Amino acid sequence: MTELRGPVHIVGIGGMHMSAIAQLLHERGERVQGSDLEPSALTRNLEAMGVRVFTEHAAENLGDARCVAATAAVGEDNPEMSEARRRGLPVLGRAEVVAGLMEGKRVIAVAGSHGKTTTTSLIAFILDRAGRQPMYLIGGESRDLGGNASWGGGDVCVVEADEYQRAFHAYEPDVAVITNIDADHLDLYGTPEAYEEAFLTFAQRLREGGRLLVGGGNAGARRVAEAAAGAFGVETYGLADGCEWQATDLTLAETGASFGVTHNGESVGDLTIALPGEYAVENTLAAAAVCLGEGAPFATVREAAACFQGAKRRFEHVGEAGGVLVIDEYAHHPSEVRAVLGAARTRFPGRRLIGIHQPHTYSRIAYLWEDWLGCWGGLDELVILETYAAREAPTEGRGAADLAREIARPSASYAAGFGEAVEQAVALARPGDVVMTIGAGSVTEVGPLLLEALS
Repeated sequence: MTELRGPVHIVGIGGMHMSAIAQLLHERGERVQGSDLEPSALTRNLEAMGVRVFTEHAAENLGDARCVAATAAVGEDNPEMSEARRRGLPVLGRAEVVAGLMEGKRVIAVAGSHGKTTTTSLIAFILDRAGRQPMYLIGGESRDLGGNASWGGGDVCVVEADEYQRAFHAYEPDVAVITNIDADHLDLYGTPEAYEEAFLTFAQRLREGGRLLVGGGNAGARRVAEAAAGAFGVETYGLADGCEWQATDLTLAETGASFGVTHNGESVGDLTIALPGEYAVENTLAAAAVCLGEGAPFATVREAAACFQGAKRRFEHVGEAGGVLVIDEYAHHPSEVRAVLGAARTRFPGRRLIGIHQPHTYSRIAYLWEDWLGCWGGLDELVILETYAAREAPTEGRGAADLAREIARPSASYAAGFGEAVEQAVALARPGDVVMTIGAGSVTEVGPLLLEALS
């Protein structure tokens, strides 16, 4: 492992993970700088800390850097990458840098197709409230912790273990969580079997004597747990009988949920949360199981869970205008959409729900096509925005307009841009309705525009 000593130059410093790495290096006392073409709240936050951010890519930006860290989205023709190679500087990927930052820490790593950002955030929040001063790195901004990263001061690290490009294979956790496994990123993995195999490899990287916690209600997670069992303990959590950690006497309400926690059939205590849906209960149960195992008092778990707001863009209240409530939601997989819409029906009984969805990548539309056609049952109306392409070129017959045309229920329409989507939503919405912007891309910008139009 290349020694992580500054000055460190980060190419693509404005991304969620790379900005977090910059913050961690800075708080550790290293000199760090970077470049990104798109200024944002994340880059402005770094600049406020004293991190230099260049808004163009140029060879001279490297200055006296001793090593370079680069996001996976950076091409080999990037002038800063070319300059690093010319100088013979080590160039590290995101996962390598994170693994280096975690050296010497007790590592808690949270993986899964869905729920890992919220679960990671809650674990870090509970441990922080318990006085453990955790280092943490989260793939989204925590409303409770005030950001997505902190160097902390303690001996424990909480990290969101992302499966994209097998980043989580760089980690060797003491405690690992696998929330669930639903086929995703098949543009990279090729088959659902290869995707699941990647989680097995992650689980097998657990240190001897460690703990693996898996969502007991998910078949893929259970298969991985059975295949991985060996030099570490395996525990399941969930709502179903047979889980070592079980949520019992569950009550779902407009204000959230309340439930009992049992461990191997023995009552541990009761929790109340303000987040909606069964998936929020499962995420909370996972965090509780981890933190109780780390020595956090149940009273601290209960207090933290009760006031936990969750990550930004997860069922986030954007505002209300003209009697219409606007919620922003990051869901970008059919399983997530179903769960979120079920939670919305509990949270807003009797109110009409209108969705504005921006598909995230053409490949995800294509390999989950049948699932996308049938996951919208909780909505009364749906507007499909043009696809957020990210790194991809269009796929023939599997675009946003094709999706809108093929969805049978609810009534769905296509919008080429944000302005058109807002116009359609304004025409559809009436006082008392809830509009949800749904997707992992730039659809988050639609909510404020809609509120302005409704005003």
